[in-house]
Amino acid sequence: MISRSSITTAFPVKKLGEVVEFLDSQRRPVTESERTEGPYPYYGANGKQGTIDDYLFDEPLVLLAEDGGHFWEPQRGIAYRISGKTWVNNHAHVLRARSEIDTGYLCRILENYDVTPFVTGTTRGKLTKAGASEIPIPLPPLAEQKRIAEILDKAEELRSKRRAALSQLDSLTQSIFLEMFGDPRVDGTRWSVVQLEQIVRETKLGLVRGSQEFGHDYPIPYVRMNAITRRGELNLADVQRTHATQVEVDACRLEPGDFLFNTRNSEELVGKTALYRGDGVYLFNNNLMRIRFTDDADAEYVAAAFRTASVQHELNLRKSGTTNVFAIYYKDLKTLPLPLPPISSQRQFAQRVAAVEKLKATQRASLTELDTLFAALQYRAFSGSL
Repeated sequence: MISRSSITTAFPVKKLGEVVEFLDSQRRPVTESERTEGPYPYYGANGKQGTIDDYLFDEPLVLLAEDGGHFWEPQRGIAYRISGKTWVNNHAHVLRARSEIDTGYLCRILENYDVTPFVTGTTRGKLTKAGASEIPIPLPPLAEQKRIAEILDKAEELRSKRRAALSQLDSLTQSIFLEMFGDPRVDGTRWSVVQLEQIVRETKLGLVRGSQEFGHDYPIPYVRMNAITRRGELNLADVQRTHATQVEVDACRLEPGDFLFNTRNSEELVGKTALYRGDGVYLFNNNLMRIRFTDDADAEYVAAAFRTASVQHELNLRKSGTTNVFAIYYKDLKTLPLPLPPISSQRQFAQRVAAVEKLKATQRASLTELDTLFAALQYRAFSGSL
């Protein structure tokens, strides 16, 4: 992570507004319902949001989140490069590098920058153009900028390969599921179908905690909805910490095999699920529902079933909400139809998943090492010691 304090006097420093041109006036939002899919990528604060049938820009640019970005978790990325024919909505600043700064270097210094001193708002932080313009940018000579960008690009390439390997292993788990059980929406089903409530032993919503109740000095990790990835993984690497009474710990502690369901989120992300396979004491947020199953259902099987097209279709039918917040309530979720093979087959699937998880653990460890290396390279690069 880069911050003002990590930038030294090794290089001249200018404000972002002095080294880029903001093209924000040319961007244009289009609601999902009004957007026609096409050959051009449609970008927002956190990357590609879909495709569209027209474009606004056709050049190398850097996008910097304006609102809805990962400002309090910059390691997840708040800036990225785009090129070619593209469309950008109003949630990302559009930056064109001036002659004194390389586009690749510009992206590398902004992508994990701690911009919180320049962000306004608390619930949904906003990095205004005025605030973004004040971000300090170290400016080595252009040749040095390109050298730094090239080194970081190579390090990122290694990280991308590890992420791709993990993604392939994720696909392997789902391929094993489809091989063993099929997808009812595509193939029909040879298994009996039950409603979800028939295999649920217990449900529990997590603890409410405000932002003032987080901190590194608190004793207990607290899992929130952003820990569940789009792929259905539970990322515990960067969870925040909070306090809790023993009664709260006893009620809301996660146990191996607990199934987590994201009850409230954006329309796109509500209904994310993940399985907790860890150990130690972890609590969870009130936007997550912990589900424990009866002896008729194996949690690994249910977690994989929730990622099939048929279950995703059923979840979409159960979403309700407003423009910004959607929910899937248990009164609707409990009627979700789920094929239920014999428990022996489910457990055989779980054993095969365990073997895949061992491979994934190796890849994750390697990725963690590469992430550490990348952060060290960033720090050295922008402090003038690379």
